[in-house]
Amino acid sequence: MDIIFVRHGRTEINERGCYGDIHDGGLSKEGISEIERLKGTLEDFEFDCIFSSHMKRAMESASIITREFILDDRLNEMNFGIFEGFNYEEVNSKYPQESKKWAENFLSYRIPTGESLLDVYKRTAGFIEDVNKLYKSVLVFTHAGVIRCALSRVFDRPDYFYRFKVESGTFTAISIDDGYMYIKGINKII
Repeated sequence: MDIIFVRHGRTEINERGCYGDIHDGGLSKEGISEIERLKGTLEDFEFDCIFSSHMKRAMESASIITREFILDDRLNEMNFGIFEGFNYEEVNSKYPQESKKWAENFLSYRIPTGESLLDVYKRTAGFIEDVNKLYKSVLVFTHAGVIRCALSRVFDRPDYFYRFKVESGTFTAISIDDGYMYIKGINKII
């Protein structure tokens, strides 16, 4: 079973280094170009099913490649709650107590009105388990956080999350063979 995860193309909020996207903005011109660059490569693969996050930037990315995809909430980016739309410095300034708690327990701390990284990890793992039962090859349009959780799942180590960097407009591939999960490639464009 192969899962190809595509991180959506760049957005303006990505360029500002902000968490999440409170307004769920679409792709920037550069983001559109990033996904168009992948189009030829991805068209060379055959997929049993194509999925996308419900978020606009992921759906726009999917729409550049295909007209048919299934939306799945488990593929949405982490809900950063009160941190949404702010960069690291702004979060530290506006929410010093919450920011400190998050830094001390980055896996389990549930950001007020949001979710924890462990929540995202569990929903990502659930998605992987479900598609593994049904398909041989899937394409997924999603977000850096979800892809980093999927990569961490290969090792069954949610704490590996920050050991991976996922670039916009690239794809990452993992495979599951007789229950053994492995990484086939990270941040690929061809």
